[in-house]
Amino acid sequence: MMCSCEQEILCWFYFGTLLFSIYFHSVTVIGAPLKQDVLDSGSTVLNHSMSLVHRMETLLAIGNSSDVSLRVQTINTDEMKVIQAHSLVLSLQSDVFEELLLSRNSSALVLTESPDCAAVFAKFIRYLYCGDISVRLDQAKSLHILASKYHVWGLQQGLTQYMTQHLSSDSPTGHVVSWYSYALQIGDNTLRDSCLQFLSWNLSSVLQSGEWISISENLLLSLLQRSDLILQSELELYEALEGWIGQNQPDSTTVESALRAVRYGMIPPQHLFRLQKQSALMVKYYESISDLLYLAFQFHSASPIQLAKYFDVNCSIFTPRNYLSSSWGSPWLISNPTRDDRSFSFQTQLGPSGHDSGKRVTWNALFSPRWLPLSGRSTYTELGAMQPSRTDGGRPRIIVTPATSSPDFAGVSFQKTVIVMAKQQGKVVVHDVYNFHQSTEEAGDFLKDADLQRRTSEYLIDSSLSLHIVIKPLYHTLLVARK
Repeated sequence: MMCSCEQEILCWFYFGTLLFSIYFHSVTVIGAPLKQDVLDSGSTVLNHSMSLVHRMETLLAIGNSSDVSLRVQTINTDEMKVIQAHSLVLSLQSDVFEELLLSRNSSALVLTESPDCAAVFAKFIRYLYCGDISVRLDQAKSLHILASKYHVWGLQQGLTQYMTQHLSSDSPTGHVVSWYSYALQIGDNTLRDSCLQFLSWNLSSVLQSGEWISISENLLLSLLQRSDLILQSELELYEALEGWIGQNQPDSTTVESALRAVRYGMIPPQHLFRLQKQSALMVKYYESISDLLYLAFQFHSASPIQLAKYFDVNCSIFTPRNYLSSSWGSPWLISNPTRDDRSFSFQTQLGPSGHDSGKRVTWNALFSPRWLPLSGRSTYTELGAMQPSRTDGGRPRIIVTPATSSPDFAGVSFQKTVIVMAKQQGKVVVHDVYNFHQSTEEAGDFLKDADLQRRTSEYLIDSSLSLHIVIKPLYHTLLVARK
């Protein structure tokens, strides 16, 4: 074992050799244009960084002055790739490499990697030399594994950002579920939360994809507990759950937990009757969920006010998710959203209870691209022509209010949800979700960072703002019956 002094001398020797090699081979590389930055002090920076990157890339490709041979063994195979590298570069970029290089007994360093990681290992090493990397969707996870394993934190963070931005990309077998499981395994909370949010907000699309069947038991149960799921209806979720159970054949404990997380009160009674007779899954596990079905039928048959006197209606079975069916709200496509204010009316049923299903609430929605005080807003001339208001200042705002009031509203409050759609990698997905309650007419932070003036804005689809407004009626316990 060398002493620290000998190691330092050897390191400086490698460094000098490396610099000489870069200089010697620079004549074979076309240098980048000279970039001059004039500083406040009057000095000028001569920037040849791109030329240096090219020289480093050439050094790796040629292997001159290499002092370490990386032998990348693919696990459970005889396949091995050899990369001629330089200890100084590897040690500067990775403390893991630094430790491995100090403890080696020869000029070769044997590394064992999975087939996917071995396939991109040369690309990973090139990043250590050049600081840039080209990434494909199917390579992102493998590169992230290598960056995490060898503590190349800048690359790891960059790949996490890439993956969160490409959740909506198409892939043959899907990738979001796989990325979620991986993020959970390594403790990457940013990637984990992004994947979970994407799955929750785009659940209808996920249910129709092959990726749904690959969801793990833990992820399934986690999704079923959420109230922010965006899907057509609770019936759609039950039918997808039935398909998942049929394909994965989990144990009875998991099946019962999943079935008890379904919000049967949100399924109309005619569909509940059909499921009791036609769903083999419900027939098999009827005893496990009979209490929930009984409560759901009571919920649909009785007045919510009467039910609230005896039952806790604030529990999940009576809490809607974000349903996209017409009973719960309406889509709203606003073309040229920077032009002027828009208004829109739509109806929803008063509540999910069968007792209220025939009652309707009319809602008025107002969108303003640049909300201004009354003194600065548009005015009408004597001829009835609208004079344009100033567009400086202000920000996009949306207001949703009931058009009428009714005694039927007693015991019910309404949570309003505005869903903003966007097109990412050619696919329409949910970009943002804004929630606000009955006591508040508008979403306070609605599109606060959006630049709707820009035609290529990430918030616009073909120059239009695509919204979906969901009204979620929530019943409240009024009285507690005496025991």
